[in-house]
Amino acid sequence: MNTLELARKRCSIRQYSPAPVEGEKLGYILEVARLAPSACNYQPWRLLVVVSQDGRKKLHDAVYAREWIKPAPLFIVVCGDHARSWKRPADGKDHLDVDAGIIAEHICLAATEQGLGTCIICHFDAPFVAGAFNLPGTVEPVAIIPIGYPADPGLFAATAKIRKSVEEIIFAF
Repeated sequence: MNTLELARKRCSIRQYSPAPVEGEKLGYILEVARLAPSACNYQPWRLLVVVSQDGRKKLHDAVYAREWIKPAPLFIVVCGDHARSWKRPADGKDHLDVDAGIIAEHICLAATEQGLGTCIICHFDAPFVAGAFNLPGTVEPVAIIPIGYPADPGLFAATAKIRKSVEEIIFAF
């Protein structure tokens, strides 16, 4: 599958099978994530891999009231360490969120390639997650990604891709 086909297939899956994700598939996803670029190659991300029932329960408690995440057998919480992130000298902008977004999409594309569904969740109680998993003070949970087999493999094709046209998203000078 080429990159364009992969991007067309990837979508937010909100119906998961409870079937476990194989260790080799998780290893593949983590290796693809590890290779993600970051500002000045600082690599400020940290990944919290959650598979235990106790850990999954903590994440369920942190996410807005949605039942659909509960069957997902695996979660990766993309975190970033503000002490290790690059700050732009001109204005001090912290590129942690940019770097976290890049690695999150690497995770989602790798999972899609492996036949797994994902959904990037940003609506959650980040301080609760940081406390529940004893994260260091400079580490911020940025996104929670449930990963698992779609309850129906047809969900990839059935999920509509509604995107603006190229003309709507570019500035041409």
